[in-house]
Amino acid sequence: MGIGLESLRRARFMMRWMLAIGLAVLGTVVSIAAAGDWPQYRGPEHDGITAEKIATNWRQHPPRVIWSIPLGSSLGSISSGGGKLYAFVKQDADEAAVALDPATGKQLWTTVVDKTIIDKDGGDGPRSTPAFNDGKIYVLGTYQKLACLNAADGSVIWKHDLNDEFGGKEPAWGSAASPLVDGDRVFACCGGEKQSLLAFDKNSGKVVWKGTSEKPTHAAPIPATIAGVRQIIFYTQYGLVSVEPATGKELWKQKFQFNVSSAASPVMCGDDLVYVSAGYGSGSGAYQISLADGKWTSTEIWRRHGNKALNHWSTPIYKDGYIYGLYGFKQFKTEPLKCIEARTGKEIWSQDGFGQGQVIMAGGVLLATTDFGDLVLVQPTPDGYHEIARTHPFQGEPKCWTDPTVANGHIYARSQTGAVCLDVNLMTTGRAE
Repeated sequence: MGIGLESLRRARFMMRWMLAIGLAVLGTVVSIAAAGDWPQYRGPEHDGITAEKIATNWRQHPPRVIWSIPLGSSLGSISSGGGKLYAFVKQDADEAAVALDPATGKQLWTTVVDKTIIDKDGGDGPRSTPAFNDGKIYVLGTYQKLACLNAADGSVIWKHDLNDEFGGKEPAWGSAASPLVDGDRVFACCGGEKQSLLAFDKNSGKVVWKGTSEKPTHAAPIPATIAGVRQIIFYTQYGLVSVEPATGKELWKQKFQFNVSSAASPVMCGDDLVYVSAGYGSGSGAYQISLADGKWTSTEIWRRHGNKALNHWSTPIYKDGYIYGLYGFKQFKTEPLKCIEARTGKEIWSQDGFGQGQVIMAGGVLLATTDFGDLVLVQPTPDGYHEIARTHPFQGEPKCWTDPTVANGHIYARSQTGAVCLDVNLMTTGRAE
């Protein structure tokens, strides 16, 4: 009888041990499955959102800074793919695409694309973010040089001068629109007469189509699927212009006030509502896009004017009927994070103290950067402002105007002249709250 009890105890112990190991392995698999890359501006789906969950218990376990490096001046953010990070930066008088080792921040290769801009007010260096796709990197420079590089070594695969070849003209302060890769094409707006909107074959660089005479803004185009139809929405100085990706055929247009600069990209709010905003008093608005009997229409749902009702260069996030973003104009260190009802434009709540930073969402949690270098976790809910935690990984008070990146268990954040990597992996830092 004693031998039987001992055998039973051992069997139970082995079962518990095997269960624990199984759960640990499952947890690792789930963590790996939930992790991913941030391949281009505004993330995997071009909306500033990743499903990847990150550790949020920063009050008990502040995220560890894995590396902090100087990085050439830039107003573009960091992208990831193919086991590397990518940035577009100022090097001497030029702007260069660089690849970084995610583990150390060490530069793996550097490729000069063009001369760069010197701007004491807005900041020196390129303004856009590289796009990674299928082993290639795409960059669009300040003076509208569009280049495709080999992600393995930075060698140039193809290159276009959009100004010289297509009669383009960059807006004041230089081009800031990141290239958009969607399907097998790369999209850009250069401002040339009857050849402003452009689509290139992503592999060969061959022009697929070109058309219209729209003038560019600093805002990057976005892809969208409305009424079951895939389309590319450009934010031009006229307003919103939507085209067929395959042909460039215009689907619909929506006039929106342009005044000096428009830098925040449009935002899809659900299936058919497009939100748009611009600086210098232009304000914000929402437009319902519909298709009936083969005809597209855009209907204004609401419109707000003035500097308190706009996103200057920070593109907001949409979630469950609400828009979360940084509002105001040149209110450095004080600009508020707001929650806006998407269908009405009604302000639900506002929290001061963010400045001209940015906001993305990872695993259902907002990650906002302040322009003075704080990283802030916020619960995206219309019930009110609920801050989860914050950290300050930068030294001093740098100019942090770029989107942070969440990729493979890490946050990669930029100041104008540096970059940091923070460990927010659930397996190494503990579970989220």
